[in-house]
Amino acid sequence: MLAFKADTKAALTGARPDGPRHVWHPFAQMAEFTAFPPLHIVSGQGGWLRDRDGQEYLDGNASIWTNVHGHNDPDLNAALQRQLEQMAHSTLLGLTHGPAEALAAELVALAPAGLDRVFYSDNGAGAVEVALKQSFQFWQLRGRPEKRGVIGLAGGYHGDTIGAMAAGDSGFFHARFRPWFYPAEHFPAPECREWNGVVQAADMTRSLAALERLLAEQADRTACLILEPSVQGAAGMRLQPPGFVAAVARLCRAHSVHLILDEVFVAFGRLGPMCVSAAEGIEPDFLCLAKGLTAGYLPLAATLSREEIFAEFLGTYASGKAFFHGHTFTGNPLAAAVALENIRKLRALMADGTVDRRIAAFGAEMAGTFADHRRVRELRQRGLAAALDLAPDREEPATFAPDDRVGLQICLRARAHGLLLRPLGDSLLIVPPLCLDESELAELARRTARAIDDILPS
Repeated sequence: MLAFKADTKAALTGARPDGPRHVWHPFAQMAEFTAFPPLHIVSGQGGWLRDRDGQEYLDGNASIWTNVHGHNDPDLNAALQRQLEQMAHSTLLGLTHGPAEALAAELVALAPAGLDRVFYSDNGAGAVEVALKQSFQFWQLRGRPEKRGVIGLAGGYHGDTIGAMAAGDSGFFHARFRPWFYPAEHFPAPECREWNGVVQAADMTRSLAALERLLAEQADRTACLILEPSVQGAAGMRLQPPGFVAAVARLCRAHSVHLILDEVFVAFGRLGPMCVSAAEGIEPDFLCLAKGLTAGYLPLAATLSREEIFAEFLGTYASGKAFFHGHTFTGNPLAAAVALENIRKLRALMADGTVDRRIAAFGAEMAGTFADHRRVRELRQRGLAAALDLAPDREEPATFAPDDRVGLQICLRARAHGLLLRPLGDSLLIVPPLCLDESELAELARRTARAIDDILPS
């Protein structure tokens, strides 16, 4: 049996008087959270964050998968300041403004062909809810109210609002809310292992066969299918084989079922392209965007839909066809202005090959450091996203006991090496900001390995 750090493990049952007094933190067991000295972040520069004691940390999860150009980016700061000097917020309810209009045009340009309408919201779950509700209402307006079912991919995560939870399949994350869910079907995810640009193993036969059977049985009662293309982030960076999403799209089209692609995590350079579906030539009925949309600066999300869907909602006021959904800060001008500058900067980085070079460097570092690491049972990496599944020994079937909290221990230890990471059970999800250069990406891999070796010595 492996020996864990006794002081860290013992602290999990304690609490500290200097812990947070009022803030209830997300995805946290607060009794556990308050057992450790709180880490107060006060500033950031590039891919680094600084706490109130002056300690610097490499941001190994891109501030929860949002950061693109780094903290305190001068161009994004300037865009925000320029807009702030004109107007901080004006509603889109009954009015419009330049930043929202300009950003919508940019999003239509970067999205797959046919997605000509943009509906703004505030976060990824909101963007998903919009797509689900628009699909649901579309079929009602078409005289097909029986088409109300939803199909999702096993392991899917689309956010924490009720509709997004029901469409997803996030196990214990959402299990206790299941009595409130609408019925949804889920088909098995494909299998794919990849790192450093090389697919090690892949199989989508079982997954597609199951979907084909499901659609054959239920397409006439199904409104839409939703999935995260290429990488299921919160499922543990579960990868899909090349060609999988295109095959799903063909099945949806053949059975008259809307396809919703949730690119909240994978878009805006995270996997290389600005938009994964556009790069792969896939034309969904809805596209959901958030996270990297504003480069990690402000909350903003967008749902893009096809013109034929938008047209079905047109009519007189008395017809009741309008889409009655909205958010107070829909299309916020500050967020839209930053998003426009983010896209401008990203286009330049993609055009000169910077994004591709950094992805190649990250893949090489992950493969060289962890592909044969004794404590890493499986490595998965695509673009600037990776997962390390930890185990007592990669060659043995044994796993860690849940209460050992190995992933948490390693992330806490990583702080001593000037690195911020987050675990998912006994997996480490590594998602660097796009701004990290080759030397910083190498440092990210080295510091992660040191933290693992400290907690799980060979």
